Amino acid sequence: MTDRPLTLMAVHAHPDDEATSTGGILARYAAEGIRTVLVTCTDGGCGDGPEGVKPGEPGHDPSAVAAMRRQELQASCDVLKISHLETLDYADSGMIGWPSNDAPGSFWQSPVEEGAARLADLMRHYRPDVVVTYDENGFYGHPDHIQAHRITMAALEMITLTPKVYWTTMPRSMMQQFGETVREFGEDMPEPDPAEAAALAELGLPDDEITTWVDTTPFSDQKFDSLAAHASQGENIFFLKMGKERFGKLMGMETFVRVRDTTDAPVPENDLFAGLR
Repeated sequence: MTDRPLTLMAVHAHPDDEATSTGGILARYAAEGIRTVLVTCTDGGCGDGPEGVKPGEPGHDPSAVAAMRRQELQASCDVLKISHLETLDYADSGMIGWPSNDAPGSFWQSPVEEGAARLADLMRHYRPDVVVTYDENGFYGHPDHIQAHRITMAALEMITLTPKVYWTTMPRSMMQQFGETVREFGEDMPEPDPAEAAALAELGLPDDEITTWVDTTPFSDQKFDSLAAHASQGENIFFLKMGKERFGKLMGMETFVRVRDTTDAPVPENDLFAGLR
Protein backbone atom coordinates (compact mmCIF):
# COMPACT_ATOMS: atom_id res chain seq x y z
CA MET A 1 0.00 0.00 0.00
CA THR A 2 1.10 3.59 -0.63
CA ASP A 3 0.09 7.01 0.56
CA ARG A 4 -1.65 7.55 -2.78
CA PRO A 5 -5.43 7.72 -2.30
CA LEU A 6 -7.56 4.97 -3.72
CA THR A 7 -8.99 6.32 -6.97
CA LEU A 8 -12.09 5.60 -9.04
CA MET A 9 -12.18 6.76 -12.67
CA ALA A 10 -15.49 6.74 -14.57
CA VAL A 11 -15.35 7.28 -18.34
CA HIS A 12 -18.60 8.55 -19.81
CA ALA A 13 -19.74 9.84 -23.19
CA HIS A 14 -21.89 12.91 -22.45
CA PRO A 15 -22.74 15.38 -19.72
CA ASP A 16 -25.49 13.73 -17.60
CA ASP A 17 -24.32 10.14 -18.30
CA GLU A 18 -22.31 10.23 -15.10
CA ALA A 19 -25.47 10.47 -13.04
CA THR A 20 -27.63 7.69 -14.46
CA SER A 21 -25.53 4.57 -14.03
CA THR A 22 -22.73 5.77 -11.73
CA GLY A 23 -24.07 8.72 -9.74
CA GLY A 24 -24.54 6.49 -6.72
CA ILE A 25 -21.03 5.04 -6.70
CA LEU A 26 -19.44 8.42 -7.37
CA ALA A 27 -21.27 9.91 -4.37
CA ARG A 28 -20.74 6.87 -2.15
CA TYR A 29 -17.02 6.50 -2.75
CA ALA A 30 -16.42 10.23 -2.45
CA ALA A 31 -18.09 10.05 0.97
CA GLU A 32 -15.76 7.19 1.87
CA GLY A 33 -12.70 9.31 1.11
CA ILE A 34 -11.89 7.77 -2.25
CA ARG A 35 -10.72 10.12 -4.98
CA THR A 36 -13.25 10.21 -7.82
CA VAL A 37 -12.32 11.19 -11.36
CA LEU A 38 -14.91 11.73 -14.09
CA VAL A 39 -13.84 11.77 -17.73
CA THR A 40 -16.55 13.11 -20.08
CA CYS A 41 -15.68 12.46 -23.70
CA THR A 42 -18.06 14.73 -25.65
CA ASP A 43 -19.39 18.26 -25.34
CA GLY A 44 -23.07 17.23 -25.42
CA GLY A 45 -23.76 19.61 -28.30
CA CYS A 46 -26.45 17.30 -29.75
CA GLY A 47 -28.60 17.73 -26.67
CA ASP A 48 -31.70 19.89 -26.44
CA GLY A 49 -31.35 23.63 -26.77
CA PRO A 50 -33.42 26.31 -25.01
CA GLU A 51 -37.12 25.41 -24.69
CA GLY A 52 -36.36 21.89 -25.88
CA VAL A 53 -35.34 22.78 -29.42
CA LYS A 54 -33.85 19.70 -31.09
CA PRO A 55 -30.68 19.34 -33.17
CA GLY A 56 -31.31 20.41 -36.73
CA GLU A 57 -34.27 22.61 -35.80
CA PRO A 58 -34.16 26.41 -36.12
CA GLY A 59 -32.59 27.94 -33.05
CA HIS A 60 -30.43 24.95 -32.12
CA ASP A 61 -26.82 26.11 -31.71
CA PRO A 62 -24.55 23.16 -30.82
CA SER A 63 -21.80 25.39 -29.44
CA ALA A 64 -24.24 27.23 -27.15
CA VAL A 65 -25.78 23.91 -26.04
CA ALA A 66 -22.30 22.56 -25.30
CA ALA A 67 -21.44 25.63 -23.20
CA MET A 68 -24.68 25.32 -21.24
CA ARG A 69 -24.16 21.61 -20.66
CA ARG A 70 -20.59 22.20 -19.47
CA GLN A 71 -21.96 24.38 -16.68
CA GLU A 72 -24.57 21.76 -15.82
CA LEU A 73 -21.89 19.05 -15.76
CA GLN A 74 -19.88 21.04 -13.24
CA ALA A 75 -22.99 21.51 -11.10
CA SER A 76 -23.59 17.74 -11.20
CA CYS A 77 -19.98 17.11 -10.17
CA ASP A 78 -20.44 19.48 -7.24
CA VAL A 79 -23.53 17.57 -6.12
CA LEU A 80 -21.74 14.21 -6.33
CA LYS A 81 -18.58 15.62 -4.69
CA ILE A 82 -16.47 14.44 -7.64
CA SER A 83 -12.82 15.20 -6.98
CA HIS A 84 -11.69 15.86 -10.55
CA LEU A 85 -13.52 16.47 -13.83
CA GLU A 86 -11.68 15.96 -17.12
CA THR A 87 -13.36 16.75 -20.46
CA LEU A 88 -12.05 15.49 -23.81
CA ASP A 89 -14.46 17.83 -25.63
CA TYR A 90 -15.08 15.79 -28.75
CA ALA A 91 -18.14 16.90 -30.70
CA ASP A 92 -21.26 14.97 -29.70
CA SER A 93 -22.10 12.40 -32.41
CA GLY A 94 -25.83 12.26 -31.65
CA MET A 95 -28.05 9.21 -31.58
CA ILE A 96 -27.43 6.30 -33.92
CA GLY A 97 -28.42 7.14 -37.49
CA TRP A 98 -28.25 10.91 -37.07
CA PRO A 99 -26.30 12.88 -39.71
CA SER A 100 -24.03 14.10 -36.92
CA ASN A 101 -22.62 10.55 -36.71
CA ASP A 102 -20.67 11.35 -39.88
CA ALA A 103 -19.58 14.88 -39.00
CA PRO A 104 -15.82 15.47 -39.11
CA GLY A 105 -14.52 15.93 -35.59
CA SER A 106 -17.35 14.01 -33.98
CA PHE A 107 -16.37 11.50 -31.34
CA TRP A 108 -17.68 8.62 -33.45
CA GLN A 109 -15.43 9.68 -36.34
CA SER A 110 -12.33 10.26 -34.22
CA PRO A 111 -9.57 7.65 -34.34
CA VAL A 112 -9.76 5.30 -31.37
CA GLU A 113 -5.98 5.45 -30.95
CA GLU A 114 -6.09 9.23 -30.55
CA GLY A 115 -8.76 9.21 -27.85
CA ALA A 116 -7.11 6.25 -26.15
CA ALA A 117 -3.76 8.04 -26.01
CA ARG A 118 -5.37 11.07 -24.39
CA LEU A 119 -7.19 8.89 -21.88
CA ALA A 120 -4.07 6.86 -21.18
CA ASP A 121 -2.29 10.09 -20.21
CA LEU A 122 -5.05 10.79 -17.70
CA MET A 123 -4.78 7.26 -16.34
CA ARG A 124 -1.05 7.66 -15.86
CA HIS A 125 -1.67 10.93 -14.05
CA TYR A 126 -4.46 9.78 -11.73
CA ARG A 127 -3.42 6.10 -11.45
CA PRO A 128 -6.94 4.74 -10.92
CA ASP A 129 -7.45 1.59 -8.90
CA VAL A 130 -10.89 1.09 -10.47
CA VAL A 131 -12.04 2.09 -13.96
CA VAL A 132 -15.71 2.06 -14.96
CA THR A 133 -17.13 2.50 -18.45
CA TYR A 134 -19.71 0.95 -20.81
CA ASP A 135 -19.76 -2.50 -22.42
CA GLU A 136 -18.90 -3.02 -26.08
CA ASN A 137 -22.43 -2.06 -27.16
CA GLY A 138 -22.49 1.08 -25.04
CA PHE A 139 -25.35 -0.61 -23.15
CA TYR A 140 -27.92 0.37 -25.77
CA GLY A 141 -25.98 1.06 -28.95
CA HIS A 142 -25.29 4.80 -28.73
CA PRO A 143 -22.28 5.57 -30.96
CA ASP A 144 -20.55 7.77 -28.37
CA HIS A 145 -21.02 5.18 -25.63
CA ILE A 146 -19.48 2.54 -27.88
CA GLN A 147 -16.58 4.88 -28.66
CA ALA A 148 -16.06 5.60 -24.95
CA HIS A 149 -15.82 1.85 -24.37
CA ARG A 150 -13.34 1.48 -27.22
CA ILE A 151 -10.98 4.23 -26.13
CA THR A 152 -11.11 3.07 -22.50
CA MET A 153 -10.19 -0.52 -23.30
CA ALA A 154 -7.49 0.65 -25.74
CA ALA A 155 -6.08 3.08 -23.17
CA LEU A 156 -5.79 0.28 -20.64
CA GLU A 157 -3.58 -1.58 -23.11
CA MET A 158 -1.27 1.45 -23.32
CA ILE A 159 -0.48 1.67 -19.62
CA THR A 160 1.33 -0.54 -17.11
CA LEU A 161 -1.27 -0.06 -14.39
CA THR A 162 -3.63 -2.94 -13.63
CA PRO A 163 -6.83 -1.42 -12.23
CA LYS A 164 -9.98 -3.40 -11.67
CA VAL A 165 -12.19 -2.71 -14.71
CA TYR A 166 -15.97 -2.72 -14.74
CA TRP A 167 -18.69 -2.26 -17.33
CA THR A 168 -22.00 -0.74 -16.33
CA THR A 169 -25.07 -2.91 -16.80
CA MET A 170 -28.50 -3.64 -15.38
CA PRO A 171 -29.95 -6.98 -14.31
CA ARG A 172 -32.93 -8.15 -16.33
CA SER A 173 -35.07 -8.13 -13.17
CA MET A 174 -34.36 -4.44 -12.74
CA MET A 175 -35.03 -3.78 -16.42
CA GLN A 176 -38.46 -5.34 -15.96
CA GLN A 177 -39.18 -3.04 -13.01
CA PHE A 178 -37.95 -0.11 -15.06
CA GLY A 179 -40.27 -1.00 -17.94
CA GLU A 180 -43.25 -1.17 -15.58
CA THR A 181 -42.35 2.22 -14.12
CA VAL A 182 -41.98 3.78 -17.58
CA ARG A 183 -45.48 2.61 -18.46
CA GLU A 184 -46.83 3.96 -15.18
CA PHE A 185 -45.33 7.42 -15.61
CA GLY A 186 -45.60 7.59 -19.37
CA GLU A 187 -49.25 6.90 -19.98
CA ASP A 188 -49.17 8.79 -23.26
CA MET A 189 -46.24 6.79 -24.58
CA PRO A 190 -47.12 4.53 -27.53
CA GLU A 191 -46.56 0.81 -27.21
CA PRO A 192 -43.23 -0.17 -28.78
CA ASP A 193 -43.42 -2.29 -31.92
CA PRO A 194 -42.51 -5.98 -31.47
CA ALA A 195 -38.96 -5.56 -32.81
CA GLU A 196 -38.30 -2.64 -30.47
CA ALA A 197 -39.81 -4.53 -27.53
CA ALA A 198 -37.61 -7.53 -28.29
CA ALA A 199 -34.52 -5.32 -28.43
CA LEU A 200 -35.40 -3.73 -25.08
CA ALA A 201 -35.86 -7.17 -23.56
CA GLU A 202 -32.27 -7.98 -24.49
CA LEU A 203 -30.79 -4.98 -22.65
CA GLY A 204 -28.88 -5.72 -19.50
CA LEU A 205 -27.87 -9.17 -18.32
CA PRO A 206 -29.45 -12.10 -16.50
CA ASP A 207 -29.16 -11.49 -12.78
CA ASP A 208 -26.72 -14.35 -12.25
CA GLU A 209 -24.25 -12.81 -14.70
CA ILE A 210 -23.94 -9.59 -12.69
CA THR A 211 -20.68 -9.72 -10.74
CA THR A 212 -21.03 -6.58 -8.65
CA TRP A 213 -24.02 -5.14 -6.80
CA VAL A 214 -23.29 -1.84 -5.05
CA ASP A 215 -25.95 -0.49 -2.70
CA THR A 216 -26.03 3.28 -3.14
CA THR A 217 -29.47 3.84 -1.61
CA PRO A 218 -28.21 6.34 1.01
CA PHE A 219 -26.93 8.48 -1.87
CA SER A 220 -30.05 8.33 -4.05
CA ASP A 221 -31.00 11.94 -3.30
CA GLN A 222 -27.57 13.09 -4.50
CA LYS A 223 -27.96 10.98 -7.62
CA PHE A 224 -31.39 12.49 -8.28
CA ASP A 225 -30.06 16.01 -7.71
CA SER A 226 -27.14 15.39 -10.05
CA LEU A 227 -29.60 14.43 -12.78
CA ALA A 228 -31.69 17.49 -11.97
CA ALA A 229 -28.57 19.64 -12.41
CA HIS A 230 -28.82 18.83 -16.13
CA ALA A 231 -31.96 20.92 -16.33
CA SER A 232 -31.67 21.71 -20.04
CA GLN A 233 -32.12 18.01 -20.78
CA GLY A 234 -35.01 17.51 -18.36
CA GLU A 235 -37.40 16.50 -21.14
CA ASN A 236 -35.13 13.54 -21.91
CA ILE A 237 -34.46 12.50 -18.30
CA PHE A 238 -37.37 10.23 -17.51
CA PHE A 239 -36.20 9.58 -13.94
CA LEU A 240 -36.95 13.13 -12.83
CA LYS A 241 -40.67 12.49 -13.30
CA MET A 242 -40.93 9.92 -10.52
CA GLY A 243 -39.74 12.00 -7.56
CA LYS A 244 -36.97 11.20 -5.11
CA GLU A 245 -38.69 8.48 -3.08
CA ARG A 246 -39.65 6.32 -6.04
CA PHE A 247 -36.35 7.08 -7.73
CA GLY A 248 -34.42 5.87 -4.70
CA LYS A 249 -36.30 2.58 -4.59
CA LEU A 250 -35.80 1.92 -8.30
CA MET A 251 -32.27 3.28 -8.74
CA GLY A 252 -30.61 2.64 -5.37
CA MET A 253 -28.61 -0.36 -6.58
CA GLU A 254 -25.90 0.10 -9.19
CA THR A 255 -24.68 -3.01 -10.96
CA PHE A 256 -21.60 -3.92 -12.97
CA VAL A 257 -19.70 -6.69 -14.67
CA ARG A 258 -16.10 -7.05 -13.56
CA VAL A 259 -13.98 -7.67 -16.66
CA ARG A 260 -10.43 -7.22 -15.34
CA ASP A 261 -9.09 -8.01 -11.90
CA THR A 262 -5.84 -8.91 -10.16
CA THR A 263 -7.19 -9.06 -6.60
CA ASP A 264 -8.98 -12.42 -6.80
CA ALA A 265 -11.80 -10.91 -4.74
CA PRO A 266 -14.69 -13.38 -4.87
CA VAL A 267 -17.79 -12.60 -6.88
CA PRO A 268 -20.54 -11.66 -6.58
CA GLU A 269 -19.16 -8.67 -4.71
CA ASN A 270 -20.79 -5.57 -3.19
CA ASP A 271 -17.85 -3.18 -3.46
CA LEU A 272 -15.86 -2.05 -6.50
CA PHE A 273 -12.84 -1.81 -4.21
CA ALA A 274 -13.13 -5.34 -2.83
CA GLY A 275 -9.62 -6.75 -2.53
CA LEU A 276 -8.06 -3.28 -2.56
CA ARG A 277 -8.75 -2.23 1.03
